[in-house]
Amino acid sequence: ERIGPVIEEALAAAGVGWADLTAIAVTAGPGLVGSLLVGVTAAKTLALTRGLPLVAVDHIEAHATSAALVTDPPPWPAVALVVSGGHTSLYLVRDFDDIELLGQTVDDAAGEAFDKVAAILDLGYPGGPVIDRVARDGNARAFRFPRPWIDAPHADFSFSGLKTAVLYRVYGPGQKYGSAAHLGPQGVADVAASFQAALVETLVAKTVAVARRAGVGDVVVGGGVAANSALRAALQAACEGAGLRLHLTPMKYCTDNAAMIAALGYHRFRRGERAALDLEPRAGLLRPAARHARNARPAADARPA
Repeated sequence: ERIGPVIEEALAAAGVGWADLTAIAVTAGPGLVGSLLVGVTAAKTLALTRGLPLVAVDHIEAHATSAALVTDPPPWPAVALVVSGGHTSLYLVRDFDDIELLGQTVDDAAGEAFDKVAAILDLGYPGGPVIDRVARDGNARAFRFPRPWIDAPHADFSFSGLKTAVLYRVYGPGQKYGSAAHLGPQGVADVAASFQAALVETLVAKTVAVARRAGVGDVVVGGGVAANSALRAALQAACEGAGLRLHLTPMKYCTDNAAMIAALGYHRFRRGERAALDLEPRAGLLRPAARHARNARPAADARPA
């Protein structure tokens, strides 16, 4: 009932009409099926009634190629780090239609870890921006939290143990969420800064290592957590040190947005890709990859520095 007016408003804001369009791109996954179903149904209806071709887009792949919104020509081949509330993945992007999943989180995504640690520290939601802000007043070396799989030869991530380490540090082993008031403002800031440092260091180290192994000269970063100031600064320093060109998605395109869907849809359309009108949304990746088993699990302890 509301998506129709939203589409019309978007067209008006862009200064275009239906006659100006050559195709319709739609997010077909991954995500919440209910939300995806609304968009896919609307897109299929418009494609049919307007006589326009339909292009299905994986929104995580759209994050992985979002640097192309501001980089011309695109920096391919590149390793792309997509880091958000629901996903933390590394891709090898050879072209807009040649995107290989190299690794992903096997449990909590980075953004999910931010949210859960913010809840542990009574900082509210969403956790990413508030921890980013509070951590600026903290000592990132106050606590040595684990850096899960930071030196592992594979490209997967695991942040569940890091989150648990913070929980145990604040409340003690075996305890559940309570009040972090006993830490005081400085203690909260120190825990936030130490947690953020562990997570950022892990993301950066693995991204640079994977880029080196892949033999590429460019790194692309997208997703909501890519707006984190500590992550952006650390990536910049690490990529410069490794001789890699870093392409940070502009802040306004870090979170989920229609521009990146349209951009990837455009390039896929130009290459002849089309979706059938019986397209159905997927909660998972549109092009799922086999997950490889891991034997080692990170320790979840936190030791004072």
